[in-house]
Amino acid sequence: MELQDRIIHQFHHSMEINAQTIEQYTPMLAAAGELLLHCLVSEHKLLCVGNGASGALAQHFSSLLMNRFRHERPGLPAIALNADSASMSAIAEDSGFAEIYSKQIRALGMPGDILIAVSATGRSASLVQAIQAAHDREMVVIALTGGDGGNMTALLRPDEIEICIPSEDETLVHHAQLLALHCLCDLIDYQLFGA
Repeated sequence: MELQDRIIHQFHHSMEINAQTIEQYTPMLAAAGELLLHCLVSEHKLLCVGNGASGALAQHFSSLLMNRFRHERPGLPAIALNADSASMSAIAEDSGFAEIYSKQIRALGMPGDILIAVSATGRSASLVQAIQAAHDREMVVIALTGGDGGNMTALLRPDEIEICIPSEDETLVHHAQLLALHCLCDLIDYQLFGA
């Protein structure tokens, strides 16, 4: 019975965090959906970044846009910069891990593009530098963070969006971030291609 209780606790705690997130961030998710739509119809692209599990989420999000979400549709321009291990390892070797995304953003980012930065804590130096590089390239940032948002929160401009999951538990933050990213995919598909 002890193991079953732990399972039930995990599901209940995740549902509580998801409920808090949706109560706080529905308007911001809708605004992010509109920003993404404007970016894509203006023929700009999305650059996605994250480390570890957050990197897996960034890569999952970009793959859903590039390929398909629920239904077949034309691919959308989204790149997960953390998926390019050769570039990342070369930059980390020559310039340091903190610059693994900023160098790529300075090379690939253009004004009008959007940076999607995913972090459970908001404290990663590589993501902080990614946001700074995006601003240098006149890009807009949408950040998915957790806890207090860490250093990433302080860098965001008033016209940018942060979905900060109200939990210090990184696993629960990732659960809610996955749902938020799926919501953004749904909003993009709905706005571009209909129900």
